[in-house]
Formats: sequence, C-alpha cells, structure tokens
Amino acid sequence: MSSHDIVIENAGTNNLKNVTVRIPKHRITAVTGVSGSGKSSLVFSTLAAESQRNVNKAYSAYVQQLLPKYPAPTVGRIDNVPFSLVVGQQQLSGNARSTVGTYSDLYTALRLLFSRIAQPFIGYSMAYSFNTPSGMCTTCQGLGFTRTIVPQSLLDMSKTLNEGAIRFPTFQPEGWRLTRYTESGFFDNDLPVEDWPAATLELLLYGKRQKPTHPSAQWHKSASYEGLIPRIEAIMNRDSSTYEHDITRITQTGTCPSCKGTRLNEQALSAKIKGTSIAECSSMSIRQLLEWMSGIDAGSSAVIVKEMTAKIDNLVKVGLGYLSLDRVTTTLSGGEAQRLKLANYLNSPLSDVLYIFDEPSVGLHPHDLVSVAQIFQGLRDKGNTLVMVDHDPELINIADHVIDMGPGGGSHGGTVTFQGTYSALLGSDTGTGHALRNRGTMTQGSAADGEFIEIENVTRHNLFKVSARIPKNALSVITGVAGSGKSTLVSEGLLRQQQGILLDQRPIHTTHRSNLLTYLGVFDALRSDFASATNQDPSLFSYNGEGRCPTCKGKGVITLDLAYLADTSAVCEDCDGTRYSKQALRYRHHGLNIAQALALTAQEAQRLYSRSLGPAMRHLQEVGLSYLSIGQSLDTLSGGELQRLKLAKFLMNETTKLLVLDEPTSGLHESNIQQIIDLLKSLIVNRSATIVVIEHNLRFIGQADWIVDVGPGAGTNGGHILFEGPPEQLLVHGHSFTAQALRKYFTAGIQR
Repeated sequence: MSSHDIVIENAGTNNLKNVTVRIPKHRITAVTGVSGSGKSSLVFSTLAAESQRNVNKAYSAYVQQLLPKYPAPTVGRIDNVPFSLVVGQQQLSGNARSTVGTYSDLYTALRLLFSRIAQPFIGYSMAYSFNTPSGMCTTCQGLGFTRTIVPQSLLDMSKTLNEGAIRFPTFQPEGWRLTRYTESGFFDNDLPVEDWPAATLELLLYGKRQKPTHPSAQWHKSASYEGLIPRIEAIMNRDSSTYEHDITRITQTGTCPSCKGTRLNEQALSAKIKGTSIAECSSMSIRQLLEWMSGIDAGSSAVIVKEMTAKIDNLVKVGLGYLSLDRVTTTLSGGEAQRLKLANYLNSPLSDVLYIFDEPSVGLHPHDLVSVAQIFQGLRDKGNTLVMVDHDPELINIADHVIDMGPGGGSHGGTVTFQGTYSALLGSDTGTGHALRNRGTMTQGSAADGEFIEIENVTRHNLFKVSARIPKNALSVITGVAGSGKSTLVSEGLLRQQQGILLDQRPIHTTHRSNLLTYLGVFDALRSDFASATNQDPSLFSYNGEGRCPTCKGKGVITLDLAYLADTSAVCEDCDGTRYSKQALRYRHHGLNIAQALALTAQEAQRLYSRSLGPAMRHLQEVGLSYLSIGQSLDTLSGGELQRLKLAKFLMNETTKLLVLDEPTSGLHESNIQQIIDLLKSLIVNRSATIVVIEHNLRFIGQADWIVDVGPGAGTNGGHILFEGPPEQLLVHGHSFTAQALRKYFTAGIQR
C-alpha cells in the first residue's frame, strides 16, 4: 500500500457499516462476498458514484442536467479517486436494427471506407446505411426480413364481427377502430366470417382505400375504408413495438425478397471494393474481413483501414473472430455480449484510469475467461487501476488485492471480513475462503437408466440436424464455450419440442414502486390481511392507492427541481419515507402498522404474517433471500438477488414439470451456488421435475446428473454434441474445453 492509494473511510451507503478500505492504484482489486453483502454498495454506490459525480462537476450546469445522475454516497471521505469508467453487466440494449457492426462502430467505419474508395461512387457514408432512407431497402425498411400477415391467424372464422372475429387488440368489440368495418355498410356484422362470400372476405382483408357508398349513420363522414391487412401493415411500419406479441402471432417472417436479407437498396449494393459489396463484407466472419482488408490499397483512406484493423484485432483477441458484422446483437449469447463490451476497452490510449467492472465473468466459460484475464492484466500494465466485483475463482485468482465483504447478506453484511492477497484469502476463516477451498463433489453414477427426452434434428444458427438426449427427473447441464450453440439447442430444440418454463437472463423490470411482494403477487394478500384485522378497505394499505402519502404521492421522497441545476431528492418529511399517509399508519395488525410490516425481513414476515405470506416467504428462504425486507424496492437488489427472486417465483408454480434455467449462478457467490444446486435437486425428488440448466460454473457442472457438452468452439467452429453422459465420465474421457476445465478444477485446483 502507498500514500497514493484510493482511500474510502466510514462508508455507510445502503447496508455498509462504517466501512474503511484502501484500494491500491495500478493494481487489480477483486471485491468478493455473498449476494447482498455490500459489494455493489461499496464499489458502485460509493466509489463509482463519487468518481462520476466529481467528473460531472467539471461540466457546466446545463451539461450536468443531461448526464446520468448519481446519488451522493454516505461516506466520511474518499481520497485519490481517478477518472473512472464503469462497465456494467447489463445486457446489450438493442433491436432488429442493432448489429455487431453498429455496436462496435465497425460498420460506421466500413461505410466511410466504401464512400471513399468504392466504385462507382454513389454518395457519402449514409448512402450505405440500412437505417436511413438513402441506403435502406424500401421493401423491408432496412430490416432484412419481411413479415407477412396470415389471415387464418388474424381471423376467427367461426365468429362474427360483433363477436370479435378480428383477433387483434385495436379491433376489439365496442372499440372505435372496429366501427371502420362494422359501420361501413359492406358486411353482415352478425354472420360468421366462414359463411361470407369470397369477394366479401377479400374486401375485409385487402380492400383498397375508398369511400363507402352506403355506410351506417354512425360512420364518420370524413373517414375512408381500408382493408385490415394494409391497415395493420401501417401499424407494423409505424409502431410495431407496442403490438409486438400480437404481430408475431399473426405473421410469418421471411427473408426480404428484394434485398435478400442485406437490408440495403440496389444503389448501395452496386458499389464495390475489389469486387465485393458492403453487404458481402458484413456477412463475412470478422477473421475473413480482416484478411480481405489486408489486400486493400487504401491510399488516403489508410487511416480508416488502420482503425478498423485495430478494432477487428480486439474482437479476435476476445474470441469473437467467428462473428459477422451483420449479426443482430439481440441474438448474441450472454458471453458473446460480455466480450463484445470488453473489446471496446482494448488498446485504449487512456492511462491512470479507474476501470470498474460488474461481474465480468457472467456468461463466460472458463476457457473464455483466459482472454478476459489477459485484457485486465494488459489494462493494469498500462498504468490503470481495476476494481471488479466478481465471484468466479479463476478471475479472482488474477487479482493483486482482494476485499471480501460479509459475513452475510442484507443487515447481516456490510462489513469487511478480509483484505489481502488471493492466496491469503484461500486460507482465511471467511465464507469466501471456505467456499473456494471446498470445491463441491463430483456426481457418482449415471442417469442413463431412466426415461429420456429426445431432442431431434435441431437446425438453427450454427446447429445443423443436431440431436441430443435429456434424462427425465434429473439435473442436466448444457455446457460449452460462449457461442457454441447451447442456448440454440435449448430454445430451438428442447423448448420447441417440450412444454416447460424458461428462466432466462432477461432482467426483471424494476421500478421504485415495485417490491418483493408485488413481484411475487402477494402484496394484495397482506393488504387484505390488514383490512380484515382493522375493518378498513384494502386500498388504505396501498402506497399506490388510498393510503399513499399526499405529499410525496407514495414515493417516499420529494424531488426538488432546481431549474438549470441537477434535480435533488430528499426524504419526505410528512411520511418519513414510509410512503403512507398518517391515516394508514394509525392501524396496526400484530402490533405493527403497514410500513413497519413492510420493513420486516422475509424470515420475520413468515413468522408474523404466515396466513397471507407464509408460502411465498418460505420460497424466499429456500433460495437464500430470507434476509431481504419484504417491502424493499426491486431496483435496490443486486443481480444475484434478482436472479434468485425469479426462481422463488417459479417455486410458487406447483404444476410445471420441466424447468429450464439459463445461467442461474450469474451474480452468485460459491456458497449461494451450492444452495441453488441443493434446491434444484430437491425439486427433482419432491416434484418429479426435470431440470435443464445452461451453465459454466464448474461446481454446478460437477454435481449434475447428466452433461451435454456443445462445441468444440464458437460460431461455425461449434454446433456439435461432443459428449453426453455423467460428469465423471466427461472428466476422465473428455477432450473438450469443458473437460479440461473440470480436470483442473477437481484435481489440480486453482493455484497462485
């Protein structure tokens, strides 16, 4: 440690209890601990928040109001904080127009290159953009695919118009849009559609814009008639997101016949470099694109080629050389998305920067973590400081310094239990030290004697006629490097051929008004319990209803608008942050008012309000969340806590027999992971459930009943079933990256 270390003294944000730590500069520091122990409160809500707030102060008041807002942390002092870059674990935001090329800016650079040296010259870089009218295919509007409405899915032929024959939300009975048809005078509104003449059905579906000749008296005089399909197609082009679920239900999707999926118009496709169009460049693998660029005589555009080459090298270094620039970001696996984000920081000219990473191991196979470790060590060696919150033993292993938080979660955490080297952590008497020393067990025996689910001939993305077997009433794990085809095998194979529930990586929608009880669907039960005990209306016990504080409108805080300065918030003085009115707080049940009841932990609430909350609280305890307050806002929970909350909600469903989980260990401490393994195995016994998990964690893989290993590599180098069987056979006989990682984990261990 030196006098230039980052010093945090007496931090008290969230559950932190006057925490004081020193973080060495120009080193890698890992912050560990169980979920809810205070890691994020220390690293993000304190260190990152203070750094970002001080950077923002350097800007004018006008610019400050445009920047992200960071609440002031509760802390005594923070010294020697450098400029910081925060790399979160959030999934890549995107839609059908977001690709690897647009996210990485490589497609922007490629457009610029084509506008400079492609022949014939067709215009500047926007002429090659599929997101602008000058470059996009007019048939598909730059999406690369078209959606055709299927009349059989749109209409219930057995019903009349008045009975709701049109199966689309904007044309429901008694809705004004339906009157565009029922009052047109063209149709018998009480005759089932299946009995209509073919010409009348054609008019309903495809009729051109026209003025009805004999409309009813209710027909709007200035309105025009238009068939259902052209009217819905206009909705699709204007605002498809609002009705995405219904549009997907009534349409068939296919490659655009005009642009053949390239998204571009004929003019953009006509310009070429070395006989290659920009669309052909985008469809190449990144490695192939690098080879293609090496033969370009760029001349005055050499600087563009140099920049593109550096960015492509970064993607290859993190193992994404198999991707293409036209790959839509929403189709990337969690591990691919994580590495795509990390690649942006390679070869950065910045130094003496504080990089803060949130769970950088999420979605990554142990083999993939090798390149991530090299990235981090390279950033450190350039004179930067790295702080990462993570649980993965392989990644913690590269840290120069470790801070362990705990000992438990919530009110049981918030203290520093260890500071030192990784090797010292392994020998420490801490929860993390114990978990790292105890690697779990290897499942003995085989699940091959029971019945199997047969997954047959899956062809999608990098899978071609792939088949696999999943044993019933067992815990199966799908393994393989990121991008090998695991998610495709499950989503396009197992879940298309079997009925089941998928708990994926999509985040829970969180707001300040949502809490554990609202998510689990039992807040109404608690309010009814209070209402019965006090003879009041249940709405009185809702901070979104009659019981809300009239001053803060049930928010618990007052936001002060300081005009051109940044807004600031203060706890509401009238309700003292409880969100409730004084009237609501007068009534008590079991000696507590509703706000005090919401402040209870799940464990306390299970004991006191067992009639209304008992089963839900028991499930929270099963997933290790009994320490949380039942009224805690979801937007204050860590990623690991949200992941387990989803599992708790599933446990309330008593009927589902097939459960599929996509990386349930994300954000979880090794001890929490063991708890999840034990819980899932109990579901197999108690509910006769079949559980399939996509997972990279070696502790989890070792305790599975059955392994399906996909690979050997990613993208076009993956998509094959390398192994099916119990984990002990994979460890002994397997040659894949997973087999190698298992042998290292269970035999050699992780050594410094």
